Amino acid sequence: MAVTVVGEAGVAGGHARYTFRLRVSATGRAALEAEWGRCRWIWNECVARSRAVQLHNKAHPHDRWTCGPAQLDRMLTEARARTAWLAEGSSVVQQQTVRDFGKARAKAHKDIKDRLPMHRRAGMPRHKKKREALPTLNYTRRGFRLKDGRLHLAGKIVLTVVRSRDLPSDPSSVRVYQDALGHWYCSFVAPAQVQPLPRTGRVLGVDWGVKETATTTSDTHDLPHAQHGRKAQHKLSRYDRMTARRRPKKGQAASKGYREAKKWRAKTYAKIARQRQDTARMGSPLLGACRRAWGRAKRAVTDHDALAVEDFRPKFLARSSMARKAADAAIGATKKALIEMGRKHARDVRLVHPAHTTMDCAQCGARTKHALPLSERTYTCNACGTVSPRDKNSAHVMLVRAGLNPAGAEGIRPPGAPLPEAA
Repeated sequence: MAVTVVGEAGVAGGHARYTFRLRVSATGRAALEAEWGRCRWIWNECVARSRAVQLHNKAHPHDRWTCGPAQLDRMLTEARARTAWLAEGSSVVQQQTVRDFGKARAKAHKDIKDRLPMHRRAGMPRHKKKREALPTLNYTRRGFRLKDGRLHLAGKIVLTVVRSRDLPSDPSSVRVYQDALGHWYCSFVAPAQVQPLPRTGRVLGVDWGVKETATTTSDTHDLPHAQHGRKAQHKLSRYDRMTARRRPKKGQAASKGYREAKKWRAKTYAKIARQRQDTARMGSPLLGACRRAWGRAKRAVTDHDALAVEDFRPKFLARSSMARKAADAAIGATKKALIEMGRKHARDVRLVHPAHTTMDCAQCGARTKHALPLSERTYTCNACGTVSPRDKNSAHVMLVRAGLNPAGAEGIRPPGAPLPEAA
């Protein structure tokens, strides 16, 4: 089961998404695929209507047409009235398809109006091809119900939910989707339940890196690089060669061997992604019993009242020589897990801008005259003479910039002392 926080999780508001695996029978799979076929047709019809309106408005600027939610809802009503195939499906999921298209189209127009760069724009909705688009069905509260461990969807579709825990409250919506491996999942959105933890009087600074995924101001909370991708590189290289040999020529249909090689490769990548997510939440597999007892993200949040986390965006590393190792470190997944855990337990998580964090001294605040090369792992301050490991110094800089610089050693504050506000 995976839990994802949607928006701010506060005591009086906020939502969380709970994802579970589904056991789908042959009858249920056929019903879901048939429902997805109807929704895909509706989506493609919305795309066609939108493009027709765009071309008309371009040719006739004085006689402009609209393609808003009202026009698309009217189109759906008329299509269901004259097409028995569409009327057999649930109106709930079909209406939600129209709403999702409207949101995607509105987002694309907003990005164009705001003049965002092309690489940041959402883009206009495109057609969903039968052999490329994966099924995704969204149901509102009146389109599903949970009963005796089963998910009952509109249209008499009954699915078995593999739940590791009960939902904290009644969900407001559910998304049923299929991944690239053919596995089915359901994702519920329910009000987030905040579980405050007792105060500890400690603060923690977190610095992300490539040699170690996370270096903190406390040695017991450092997260070593698990190297899941490196361990599976031999298997991935083998599947890459298989797909390259079996790749069909342009215009030819893919062979069964090519589809199987792609599936094996996707299964390996899915396993690596799950391992990285588990490491982000639970810590390194080398921790043994300690890992099973406490997750790294949970332990860091439990042991500290406030966390100063580097707001590091590893996207720029994709074009560097460290791209493979940086991707294997899964910094983004670990950072997301830490922030979600902090919101869940009402901890103060402060994101710190990463600029010059490796050049500043955590003791006196002096900055070096030049950027330190990656090969230099020890930081030496020219002003006060402090010598410390480079990543540890950066973790302490996070605390200083967030306004959480501890009065004592190892991030310990006097009992009952209030946390200072960030500068």
